[in-house]
Amino acid sequence: MSPKSKVQSPKLPFVLVNLAMTADGKIATANRAVHSFGSARDLAHLYELRATADAVMCGAQTVEVSRTILGAGGARFRKQRLNNGLAEYNLRVIISGSGSLDPQADIFNKQFSPIIVLTTRRAAAKKLARLRAVADEVKVCGATEVNFRSALHWLHAKWGVNRLLCEGGGELNDALFRAGLVDEINLTICPIIFGGRTAPTIADGLGFQRLTNAARFELTSMKREKAELFTVFSRR
Repeated sequence: MSPKSKVQSPKLPFVLVNLAMTADGKIATANRAVHSFGSARDLAHLYELRATADAVMCGAQTVEVSRTILGAGGARFRKQRLNNGLAEYNLRVIISGSGSLDPQADIFNKQFSPIIVLTTRRAAAKKLARLRAVADEVKVCGATEVNFRSALHWLHAKWGVNRLLCEGGGELNDALFRAGLVDEINLTICPIIFGGRTAPTIADGLGFQRLTNAARFELTSMKREKAELFTVFSRR
């Protein structure tokens, strides 16, 4: 065997997606006014998943609208992280292809763990400068769209990310699905209906145009807790 044939591809983190979804497949109302509707148990489930991940990732719009700080949760969940052999607080990763993420967003006012912004070359220099003033690192990963495969290689190599939790929104999820990077989906199905043809779903964006190209998963776990259904889908 030649030396070249022994060279391994750069390692990618294990990527899991976690979302709560209405019974009609929506993750927010059409006007984005309602984006949090799961139970207290679903919220605890979110923190339990964060306690297994080196990093948590969200799109810029999700970070701004939900005002999330992508934290590890209370002492109970931070202890779980330590018991899992992880740092007490997770790395925080924000996707902003245009660089238009608000540097005044709540997340930048909480300094408990590093914040990484992944962006592209279409982001204006002034926007990048503003983000570099508040984030720990701003990484350009693509020309007009974030190259997620390259970005995830970089997160693993530089920041030691072996397990990455993505919490939306729909366009970010869609990009990860199309890139073939999602290993697991944790989906909480809630007994409400939002409706609305423009209401966001778990995977918006470009999507797949042919059935043969669709991302395929299999149901590996399902548990009902009161009115909600907690499901896990693993990549085939």
